[in-house]
Amino acid sequence: MHSPGAAAVRSRWRHEDQILAALRRQGAMRRADLAAAVGISRTTLSEIVTDLIERGAVQVTSTDAAARRGSGRPAELLSLNPRSGQYLGIDIAHAAVHLAVVDASHQVIAAEQREIAPDAPWEERISLALAAITDMERAGTRLEALQGVGVGLPGPYSPSWSGDHAEARASSSAARRLVEDVVQERFGVGPLLDTNTRLAALAEALQRGEAEEDLVYMRVATGIGGGVVVDGRLVHGGRGLSGEFGHVTVHHEGRRCRCGKRGCLETVASLPAVLETCRGRGLDLATTEELQRAVGRADPVLEDALREAGTAAGKVLASTVLALNPTQLVVGGTLARIAPLFVQQIASTITFEVHPIDGARPEVRVSELGDSGGARGAIHALLHRSSLLVDYPGGLREASGG
Repeated sequence: MHSPGAAAVRSRWRHEDQILAALRRQGAMRRADLAAAVGISRTTLSEIVTDLIERGAVQVTSTDAAARRGSGRPAELLSLNPRSGQYLGIDIAHAAVHLAVVDASHQVIAAEQREIAPDAPWEERISLALAAITDMERAGTRLEALQGVGVGLPGPYSPSWSGDHAEARASSSAARRLVEDVVQERFGVGPLLDTNTRLAALAEALQRGEAEEDLVYMRVATGIGGGVVVDGRLVHGGRGLSGEFGHVTVHHEGRRCRCGKRGCLETVASLPAVLETCRGRGLDLATTEELQRAVGRADPVLEDALREAGTAAGKVLASTVLALNPTQLVVGGTLARIAPLFVQQIASTITFEVHPIDGARPEVRVSELGDSGGARGAIHALLHRSSLLVDYPGGLREASGG
């Protein structure tokens, strides 16, 4: 159940979005017309607009002399401030960097993607992100009025860190400090940091308008991670491990995982694991492009490997379904994008594993945001658009705030 406070926050953010959307659609408007368009009282509108003006998202552009009544002051015209209200989201994933920028109305005005080696050092990853930002600016995106930067980083057992736990913790802490320092120096603001797959889960939960109350997201690419939304809240967990599906054991005698265990889901269902399985069975696939071509010709060796990977991922997600009963189960990442059979096998496994009591089975779908989900989620977190983030603990906060 949502608290009254959370409901009020959700209502406030929804009205704010509606005001910005109305100004985007119709241009400059009088306060009375804006209140009517949004369907709220002038008192509520005045409170929200005042805040938007202070934050620089809305500006008073002129006065409408024709609208004067009696000897009163001319009515103000409100419009979006095209130079303000911008937010930057960065997703530093295992093998790529994704960026997105939104304007004052929360519309994406620029997006970039750069591929990178999974074992690339963090200095190289951050330099690549800065170069992509420079390219966006050269193409006409203006960031002078940037109000916030959100950065999604790989989870604690990411291929981007290390197989040794102590070294991984040190690498993670050093990378976070480096990101904080670079963002502060480049933009003059402390970044908001969280796990990139958890931010992607936030974006997926908000993708269809109203926030999805219960949703589980899994990204399957170079590594496997995810995020969980329960009862309208993004779940962080006591130590920030929520959504680490890649390190659930599926084969006790399986391959050694970088986390130190054997047979984790990541050793069976990640992109490198599927490629390794295929090579072990005589199908030499070295790249994503080669895998995609094999998907196109329905290669039987690859299809068997995809079914095995999908079954393993489906069983892990079925346990989550039985524990949390989400209404949406979203699969993102490289395999979901290029291999429909993989997602179909996940769905059929869940159908087999979850008894259909009162619609207990969730809708299983491919991510609608693709690889941009983490960057978009970082922006959503900055904007605090939903009660999914009310009282969200520890990990999701501005770095400058500790």
